[in-house]
Amino acid sequence: MAEREITTPVDLCLPGGRLDPDAVGWSRRPLHRANLRGWGRAKRWEYWGVVTPRLCLGVVASSLGYAGVCSVWVLDRETGRTWSHEEVPPLARGVALAPGVGGRTLVEAGRLRIELADAPGGTGAPGGVVVRASAPGIEVDLAVGAGGECVGVVVPWSTRRFQYTVKDVARSVTGRVVLEGTPYDVTEGWAVLDHGRGKWPYAITWNWAAGSSERVGITLGGKWTDGTGLTENALFVDGRAHKIGEELAWEYDRTDWRRPWRIHGPRVDARLEPFHERVDKTNLGVVANETHQCFGRFSGWAATDDGERVPLDGLVGWAEEARNRW
Repeated sequence: MAEREITTPVDLCLPGGRLDPDAVGWSRRPLHRANLRGWGRAKRWEYWGVVTPRLCLGVVASSLGYAGVCSVWVLDRETGRTWSHEEVPPLARGVALAPGVGGRTLVEAGRLRIELADAPGGTGAPGGVVVRASAPGIEVDLAVGAGGECVGVVVPWSTRRFQYTVKDVARSVTGRVVLEGTPYDVTEGWAVLDHGRGKWPYAITWNWAAGSSERVGITLGGKWTDGTGLTENALFVDGRAHKIGEELAWEYDRTDWRRPWRIHGPRVDARLEPFHERVDKTNLGVVANETHQCFGRFSGWAATDDGERVPLDGLVGWAEEARNRW
């Protein structure tokens, strides 16, 4: 698909709140001003996923308008033990999200506190970011290094339903995580940002995969973007984004999530061998979510803009399916 590259700042919405046609496309850095109006279908979130040789982490700060869904989750890869804590404050009380990529996000809800902020001297993605979270038995204090190019995409379902997402992968990370009093120093690893602002349909399913290594990163999506003319697919090599416009085929076993996943198309043939499945379920009646996120190791290849096939062997990350009513 021919996807329009955006190179100058643009508003996401028109003054009345509908999608600005000039915002539809993708960019190599955050250029969209997410001037959403109202709530209900408006969704705003920040997700940081981190993989280190010892730990996997996920930190979520989100507002659905009528509620916030915020959480921290940690896996010890050596023992298989997990820690998690979630808060769902009504009307997203205590959830203050930054207006765009960068800035400060603060969650103070129940026994959960999350702070996302520009690192001293940084300006947000692709600058340095501080990721902090605390909950019973969990303390996270990480510094995410400056990155290269990211991919920002506006996905248009209609003028009233649309999503702006920024995927930023292969960000270095250092710091410390303390689990029930035991400290774990983070001296190497990779962080991935999923920044989202949009107005969503009530029920939707998506796939997303992300993987990182020292030189290479990928972000691959499916289902939710099908038929819109835009994708969130990209390969990153030495900080340079190579946008992949094709819709991809996803093959995985919904009866056995730990079996290998395959994601492929003309410019991608990626395989994930899972080593852990995370299951996240929320059911609040009219609002519900079921996510199966499989962490693992990638193999295969993806092609740059000039056709070079870049091996994905050695990338560590995840592939997931999420089904939402919200």
